Amino acid sequence: MRTCYCLSFLIWTSMLHEVHALSSPKRTNMYFQAERIMGVPKDHGKALHRTKRGWMWNQFFLLEEYTGPDTQYVGKLHTDQDKGDGNLKYILTGDGAGSVFVIDENTGDIHAAKKLDREEKSLYVLRAKAIDRKTGRQVEPESEFIIKIHDINDNEPKFTKDIYTASVPEKSRVGTSVIQVTATDADDSNYGNSAKVVYSILQGQPYFSVDPDTGIIKTALPDMSRENREQYQVVIQAKDMGGQMGGLSGTTTVNITLTDVNDNPPRFPQSTYQLSSLESAPLGTSLGRIKANDPDVGENAEIEYSIADGEGADMFDIITDKDTQEGIITVKKQLDFEKKNLYTLKVEATNTHPDPRFFHLGPFKDSAFVKVFVEDVDEPPVFNMPSNLIEVDEDAREGSIIGQVVAQDPDAAKNVIKYSLNRHTDLERIFSIHSGNGSIFISKTLDREATPWHNLTVIATEISNPKQSTQAPIFIRILDINDHAPEFDKYYETFVCENAKAGQVNVHQLIQTVSAVDKDEPPRGHKFFFELVPEYTIHPNFSIVDNKDNTAGVITRRNGYNRNKMNTYLLPVVIFDNDYPIQSSTGTLTIKVCTCDSRGNMQSCNAEALLLPAGLSTGALVAILLCIIILLILVVLFAAMKRQRKKEPLIVSKDDVRDNIVTYNDEGGGEEDTQAFDIGTLRNPEAREESKIRRDVMPETIFQIRRTAPLWENIDVQDFIHRRLKENDLDPTAPPYDSLATYAYEGNDSIANSLSSLESLTTESNQDYDYLSDWGPRFKKLADMYGGDESDQD
Repeated sequence: MRTCYCLSFLIWTSMLHEVHALSSPKRTNMYFQAERIMGVPKDHGKALHRTKRGWMWNQFFLLEEYTGPDTQYVGKLHTDQDKGDGNLKYILTGDGAGSVFVIDENTGDIHAAKKLDREEKSLYVLRAKAIDRKTGRQVEPESEFIIKIHDINDNEPKFTKDIYTASVPEKSRVGTSVIQVTATDADDSNYGNSAKVVYSILQGQPYFSVDPDTGIIKTALPDMSRENREQYQVVIQAKDMGGQMGGLSGTTTVNITLTDVNDNPPRFPQSTYQLSSLESAPLGTSLGRIKANDPDVGENAEIEYSIADGEGADMFDIITDKDTQEGIITVKKQLDFEKKNLYTLKVEATNTHPDPRFFHLGPFKDSAFVKVFVEDVDEPPVFNMPSNLIEVDEDAREGSIIGQVVAQDPDAAKNVIKYSLNRHTDLERIFSIHSGNGSIFISKTLDREATPWHNLTVIATEISNPKQSTQAPIFIRILDINDHAPEFDKYYETFVCENAKAGQVNVHQLIQTVSAVDKDEPPRGHKFFFELVPEYTIHPNFSIVDNKDNTAGVITRRNGYNRNKMNTYLLPVVIFDNDYPIQSSTGTLTIKVCTCDSRGNMQSCNAEALLLPAGLSTGALVAILLCIIILLILVVLFAAMKRQRKKEPLIVSKDDVRDNIVTYNDEGGGEEDTQAFDIGTLRNPEAREESKIRRDVMPETIFQIRRTAPLWENIDVQDFIHRRLKENDLDPTAPPYDSLATYAYEGNDSIANSLSSLESLTTESNQDYDYLSDWGPRFKKLADMYGGDESDQD
């Protein structure tokens, strides 16, 4: 028989006196006695044997945050196989084994090696076994147990937010929920009251309250008004241990805002307003602004203004400024001081978004009266005419009155009006107007066919204030009279074939169908009649037939025509109209005789017929044209040869004298400029200048430079000029026509010598000008200026 032995563990637990002093539940060791029943197969015929097992445990309890001087004792492991001889060894494995929890391998005592925090880890799962030191075999199977950490109140409640923000409508009922605040406690909620939180309000009463269990903040006062106070700050406390003494607590702040509701109607600050407007104010002019006050905000304060039916409702309008919530009163119709100078308007202000919950507070609108005073201004004249259209016959005589315009001063002064025409609308001055009474009369003859309409502008001006004027258009329609005779509508080129037979009408080729036009416009339309002039009533060649539709046809009255005898026929036709007085005109048709083919198509008319009788054939015409061309070529050649001929002397005869002034815009450099010319040569005739070729013309041949004999000895200026003039007249190289030759020649020395100071620079001594006094009274001024050493020194 085989026997199995079971290892029994005996656990001794001892609690420190500090633990017994706590109010925590009593810590107990749970022992139970187990029996193992070993079963033997029946076929072996062996009986069952029951063995008794040792004590076993379920879990241990340990306080967190232990602060004692020694390590905290947890419990003891022991087996029945332990004889106390140290032959067994206890081993501990699992959560925190060796670091948090240590075991005495000889005795099986378990201790906590460090301070524990339940909020970090609330339980530990460990496994224990006992082995034989000699054999290394387990004397008992490995067994698992749990160490739970008992909580202490070491954490205060903490809110999820440091500051909460909430809002609630004003006028809310008592108990209206505002916001819920939440605080959490890290302590164990299943062990004692360490994590049981209770809410209370520290600040914000009596306006708000808080539910102690849920943390929901509610309104505590009825009819709280945003207009009185909008912002509230509420402080909420959360305390653990069920709010008892000694519990830990935390606080948070809740900022509550009362939101607006439309609980206030608009109100005008005053019952009557006064505005003024000029009677000439344009439509839409703003006269002023009024505003009704509404303590609400946002859309609850939006106001719509209107003018109540009654006085001035049709003359003025009011619009709402959405930005400022003001009512703007504007002019709706033209004002007239003379008709009405004071209007009293009833203006209403109404909320656009009323709240039905507050209708019991009264109507959400208000009204006020606005008095508008109309101010008088000096207005321009006003025309009073039933119609701007004037009709006049075109045969109206000059000076006849065709109409009248009337204008008045709308002001109370009733100033006198002067009338005039804007001449830009009547450039030909066909019409005139009487400045006093506005009568329009004709100044020139009218012609409807030239200008059927005249658009005039009449100006009415106040005599006392010419700046006040008004313009009005006048449309003058010229009525037609029958003053124009009908005439052919165009020039007709009519031909007849030589072989035309009497009585045949060929509309497209031989005989022409004619029509007429008339510049007049009779009211019943045009009606024309055609006939031959009385002298040609019985025409031997052609006749005319009236078609009764304002057209007529020409009919031949001969069997044939000979263009050699007569190539052109003239047919005078009289055209009448049907208006009063009857007008008529005579038009002449030119009919040419032409050769035609068998179908009546024209081949040739009178060109060859006119040339053949004169004996000029086509060849003769060609010869004439060639002669003309040759003559033109000869003329061109003659002109070209003449231009190549040698030019004759510039002046052939003294009689060929024509004005010619050659201008040289060449300015000298002054007396000190000795490079341009020698000024001494101009004064000294003995310094002769050699003859030079003219610079104004380029000679075709270079002439021999001619030298003249000396003419300077004892010669007078007049003789010098005459001789120079004669030389230029006889010189063939001189410029053509008349020219101006200047000679700066002074003649012989004067007995008075020179008065120039140019040569005075060459000497350093003072010159003596006393001789100027001997020259007479004419030189007295010079003598006073230059004479006398004393004066110079002075």
